[in-house]
Amino acid sequence: MSLCSAEGHRSDSQHHRSETQCCVLSSNQEEADTKKRGSDGQSIGNCPFSQRLFMILWLKGVIFNVTTVDLKRKPADLHNLAPGTNPPFVTFNGEVKVDVNKIEEFLEEKLTPPRYPRLAPKHPEANTAGIDIFAKFSAYIKNSRKDTTDALQKALLKSLQRLDDFLRTPLSAEIDADVLGDVPESTRSFLDGPELTLADCNLLPKLHILKVVAKKYRGFEIPREMTCVWRYLNRAYQREEFTGTCPAEREIEFAYLHVAK
Repeated sequence: MSLCSAEGHRSDSQHHRSETQCCVLSSNQEEADTKKRGSDGQSIGNCPFSQRLFMILWLKGVIFNVTTVDLKRKPADLHNLAPGTNPPFVTFNGEVKVDVNKIEEFLEEKLTPPRYPRLAPKHPEANTAGIDIFAKFSAYIKNSRKDTTDALQKALLKSLQRLDDFLRTPLSAEIDADVLGDVPESTRSFLDGPELTLADCNLLPKLHILKVVAKKYRGFEIPREMTCVWRYLNRAYQREEFTGTCPAEREIEFAYLHVAK
């Protein structure tokens, strides 16, 4: 199995040049590894879809190394894997999968217990939590009309508030049917409970991008009163599966340099 991940950009500290990149993985289900082509100091570009897949592999316990490839001068073997296709994509037994959701389903189907943990949420509602946040963020950050900025910011705040409410509301597994009285607020770390699942692999990279980019280019920060959203982010920052697959903040900021209006 071969996986080509993140299309992104790299900012050079001196020249600020744009460089389209990807990260390449190859795997036999036990180990994913790349043949490095020299230590050139390149960084992983910003791509939440690639990070999503990296997190899944890490949580599954698949060992992998990452190397960056300049897609403007991408090697012939990479070009031949999926000609005309933008990363991320995966090839398996000659078949190319290019849809991130399909790749996720494929990894969950192929990497199964007892050797690999299942990562699907136990509570279906976790899959749709925060589902519209990235779209609201994108509309807000790309907007160039001052007369619509307030409305777009309010729409983003509403989406974030819904996520905060979801994280505050106990899941069925957290409710003790034998205890009378008001149900206490949830204190869970992640969308589906105490552990990261596929739902978090999808949402967290996008939420982190929102936090970094909105502050850089709009002076907007997730309100501190949204304590459950901040708890969610802070717990993620304590997990190497997330921090170890994150691009540097400068890469995220650079990716939106010409996007933020």
